[in-house]
Amino acid sequence: MSIEQKRRLVTDLPGPRSQELMARKTAAVPDGVGTTMPVFAARAGGGIVVDVDGNHLIDLGSGIAVTTVGASSPRVQDALTKQIEDFTHTCFMVTPYDGYVTVAEKLNQLTPGDHDKRTVLFNSGAEAVENAVKIARAHTKRDAVVVFDHAYHGRTNLTMAMTAKNKPYKHGFGPFAPEVYRTAGSYPYRDGDLDGAAAAARAIDQIEKQIGAENLAALVIEPIQGEGGFIEPAIGFLPALAAWCRATGVVFVADEVQTGFARTGDLFACERESVVPDLIVTAKGIAGGLPLSAVTGRAEIMQAPHVGGLGGTYGGNPLSCAAAIAAMETIEADGLVQRAREIEGLILERLSRLRDQDDRIADVRGRGAMIAAELVRPGSDEPDPRLARDVARLAHQDGVVVLTCGTYGNVLRFLPPLTISDDLLHDAFDVLAAAFRETR
Repeated sequence: MSIEQKRRLVTDLPGPRSQELMARKTAAVPDGVGTTMPVFAARAGGGIVVDVDGNHLIDLGSGIAVTTVGASSPRVQDALTKQIEDFTHTCFMVTPYDGYVTVAEKLNQLTPGDHDKRTVLFNSGAEAVENAVKIARAHTKRDAVVVFDHAYHGRTNLTMAMTAKNKPYKHGFGPFAPEVYRTAGSYPYRDGDLDGAAAAARAIDQIEKQIGAENLAALVIEPIQGEGGFIEPAIGFLPALAAWCRATGVVFVADEVQTGFARTGDLFACERESVVPDLIVTAKGIAGGLPLSAVTGRAEIMQAPHVGGLGGTYGGNPLSCAAAIAAMETIEADGLVQRAREIEGLILERLSRLRDQDDRIADVRGRGAMIAAELVRPGSDEPDPRLARDVARLAHQDGVVVLTCGTYGNVLRFLPPLTISDDLLHDAFDVLAAAFRETR
């Protein structure tokens, strides 16, 4: 790999060139577009982001779970170069091309279940979630949609209504789309003794009482909640919901925007409990950094919208399709599902060791290369968002890109590219351990 895979700081962060660019950003871009770190990227690959001042930062964010196969995957680069030489756009709805069809075929094959499927391509996760709701409504002739506490589904008007957290995602942007209802999910750390089956029964009871299955088009759920805090539901929760949906004719939609494509140590997170969704929404890691998303599902449901009812000018852009084909090939050829499980073992071991030494780390959870630590005030379960911010800030100063999340803002989340080395992971968690010590 051309980028040296070592953390190295040659300036304080941010360096002078990043400071210049940040001044230009402030003058040209609205404040509503925030940044996690005030450093500007110049190159990236493996587990390293190189900024414009030459600093080498360890990447534990993957562009929010996008660069799963690396930010400069050789197969993706080669595929893009070839596609650019051929053409960059014709619009699939005008003169179609085989890349779109190939991606659809691969997703029909790879996603859970061996039933007849169809796939439609879009640009972003939110766009795909919104279209999954459209498809479910067309199929069921019902209007209502159920989502869950701590959910995140996007920033469009409909998906803001589906997202739980007010700030920064929803505050001041209403009114939102109607016929979206929220129910309790499964949050093992905060649910006490409530197991998966009981949590599902609680949700179903609330749905039946307050909405009625006969009015419900779709139940939309993240198999592991992302922005809400990397909340992995208790075993049995997802299968019970899926079974209830099958019995009532409600479309079960798995939002695997963040969990899909080897991120959780399975190709898709639903597979861990053999859950087969009616519709599955994918994006982020699908195309090695190019904008692409998809809705894949049962043919009889996907065929419900009328001709012309689905699509978009850029949906399934040929460059994104070429990148997606290469990314999926890379996941298989390089054994990245197994690599995600190896990363899981390393991160969980390091975080568990930290938790044994620091009672402010209340819960360590997640799967694959999607792991989190929930932080609380000592001797309680009260969320401590300030500690999460402080630890992240100290890590940033020492050249480790780490993100926070959670409804309460008190969760550190770790989303390294699957191409990262063990040495870089150990170095990053040495930095994090020092940050925890410094915040005592």
